[in-house]
Amino acid sequence: MIEPADHLPDLGRLRLLVELSRLGTMAAVAERTGYGTSAVSKHLAVLEQEAGARLLAPVGRRVRLTPAGERLVEHAVAILAAVEEARAELRGETGPAGRVRVATFASAVEQVVMPALVGLRERHPRVEVQLNEHEPEQTLELLLAGDVDLGIVYDYSLVPRTVPKGLSARQFAAQPMFLLLPAGHPSDPGPGGPVPLAGLGRLAEAGWITNSRGSDDDELVQRVCALAGFTPRIVHRVDSLHLVNLLAGAGLGVALLAESGIERRRADVVCRPVDPLVGTRRHFLAARAGQWSWPPLAEVARLIAPEVDV
Repeated sequence: MIEPADHLPDLGRLRLLVELSRLGTMAAVAERTGYGTSAVSKHLAVLEQEAGARLLAPVGRRVRLTPAGERLVEHAVAILAAVEEARAELRGETGPAGRVRVATFASAVEQVVMPALVGLRERHPRVEVQLNEHEPEQTLELLLAGDVDLGIVYDYSLVPRTVPKGLSARQFAAQPMFLLLPAGHPSDPGPGGPVPLAGLGRLAEAGWITNSRGSDDDELVQRVCALAGFTPRIVHRVDSLHLVNLLAGAGLGVALLAESGIERRRADVVCRPVDPLVGTRRHFLAARAGQWSWPPLAEVARLIAPEVDV
């Protein structure tokens, strides 16, 4: 039996335990934190003494968290978030000032982030924003690693995204989905109500456009087509929404896009609303738990999504 120490666990060691829970191996924790693997192991051994419980169990050459370890991770996430929140409040005593590193996907920059930055420059000139363009998966990883402060991510209601431990996400928008077709396409149902799932079956032989990463955008097409009773024939994998519109306009494929991804001024494409069962694309602000009250981040978040309580 491990005897508990007479003082509270060290915050740095709690962070190592949370990282082990997230990354799975001592070596991965060492690489992430800059410690040596043996140092990570020693710190976690000390943490066991501080907690008074066995936190790790060997599994071959690796370790896994015991039930007590899993429970301590839950407490640790809340404790570390509370500490970050307290520090954030203290840092804001003289008004918003500092650099906020924001990671966002490309289409949100022009439509959401740039107007917010113009307003920020006028209201809080001492707050500096550094933009980083990344897809949602990368953004969440960067947030976890502490390499960015605020993220804008999306998912689809039909392909929901799991937010990792230690982060929190707040939805601020939802966009309907549309079928993008070349103008004059023989399977175009024409204007009117949403295209039913059964109607999508007419596109079973069409070439579909998805992204190059095989991520949730690709998964959405696979699931929607499966609901319509066929497997899509993927002919192009591109990430630029402009290229998707170009390819569709040239008669080289069809696509599913959220409303903001459609270039409506184009005469060579048509967009048709689809069955509500296809769902929506949802947009979220994401940050590390406990960081929302840091004044610079809070101001940027409010300007991006005024309707969200931060």
